Parts: sequence; structure tokens; C-alpha cells
Amino acid sequence: MANPRALNRARNSLREVSLTTGVNPYAEGSCLVKFGTTEVLCTASVQERVPQWLKGKGSGWLTAEYGMLPRATGERKDREATRGKQEGRTVEIQRLIGRSLRAVCDLKALEGLTLWLDCDVMVADGGTRTAAITGAYVALALAVDGLQKRGRLKGAVLTDQVAAISCGVTEGGVVLDMDYAEDSATLADGNFVMSGAAQWIEMQVSAEKRPITAGEMIEMQGLAEKGIKELFDLQKQVLAAAGVGK
Repeated sequence: MANPRALNRARNSLREVSLTTGVNPYAEGSCLVKFGTTEVLCTASVQERVPQWLKGKGSGWLTAEYGMLPRATGERKDREATRGKQEGRTVEIQRLIGRSLRAVCDLKALEGLTLWLDCDVMVADGGTRTAAITGAYVALALAVDGLQKRGRLKGAVLTDQVAAISCGVTEGGVVLDMDYAEDSATLADGNFVMSGAAQWIEMQVSAEKRPITAGEMIEMQGLAEKGIKELFDLQKQVLAAAGVGK
């Protein structure tokens, strides 16, 4: 018999998801993303310079930073700045966010500019990296739209959408969008990043307690694609409501 999920959620259902724009009055783009009780604040900032290694190369740059607030989890965790260095997990996740967003950007259209995407986890209940990618895209689109309306860009920057979701193999079968309780007990888990053209940007899949079968891998991809397409629709709705492209 399949194990029940919290709130009687179906195996192929997302948690309740919300994307709220304009939550930071100073950032060129901002989005508070919620997946269930997971909350991540994503801000996009524009700098009128590029890294030294890109100077004179006719390109801009986009990069990301990721962090968790001390009480994002059940017990207080020291800030990484206090410890003097970032954890390996933090570096891995912020690199994933940066790669995912750069995959749908024309960096040459950003010539002379650097876009920073800061993703700060306020509450962590599973899926923080995928929530960060989904919300960071919205913050990025808002910032790019502002630059376009100011005539600051030389062409279209965003070539597509991007969103991400987690899937896992549990005793009850393959499930979409795991919370922490499911993720901590999973047999295998994965994070999936996809473009609006339904092309995979990145898949991170790890067996925890046993190997993954080919059938389970195919089912995980299918559920991930379904969930991400729902996220694309939500991204479009909130960006349209914010006047992007008008």
C-alpha cells in the first residue's frame, strides 16, 4: 500500500506554490517564492561592471549567491560569515543556480553589466535549491525588463524560461516536490532543471538506500516535467501581472 503524503497530496502534485514580486524596494528585481512552508527570498541586482577576466570581451556576466538564515531550520545554525568560510553544499547550490540561469541568457546582450542573483532561505522544509532557481528566474526577468525599458540593453537577454523541482523514490513510489520529512527518508532523490522548450539543463539524481531502476528514472523525469510546466505557467502569470514586457 502506498504511504500517504502530508495533506493527502497526490504523488504527482506540487505543494502549494506562490511567487510574490516586488518584495524588496531596492533590488532591480525581487521575488519571494514559497513551496509549502519553504520560503526563499530572491533578489536581482545590476552592477555597471564585469569581472576582470571579462573586460573588453563584449560580454556581461550573471552569477548567484545562496545562503540560509540562522533559523531557517529546526535548530539555529551559525552564519557562514561567522565561521569564516562557505560550506561545500552552499558553493554547490549557488553554482547550480548560476548555471541554470546562464543557460537561458545571452550574456553578450548584457555587455558591461553583471547581474547578481541572491537567494536567501528564510524557512527550509525541503527543495530550497529548486525553489531558489524558480524564484530567481522571476527576479531576473523583472530586472531585465527594467533594463530594457531604460534602453540599457543591446538585445534580448532571456532566451527562455527556467524552473526546477525535486522528485524522489519513496517506499510509496516516485513522488514530486518532496518536503523535508519525505526527503530525509527517501530511497533516492533528484533535482531537475528544465527550460521552457522542455530541454533539460541539469539533473542531479542520487541513490540513498538502493540503486535507481530505469523505470523509476523515467518516472521521475516525467513527474519533474509535469511539475515544472506548472511552475512555468505560474511564472508567466506573476510576470504578466507585474507588467513585464508591456
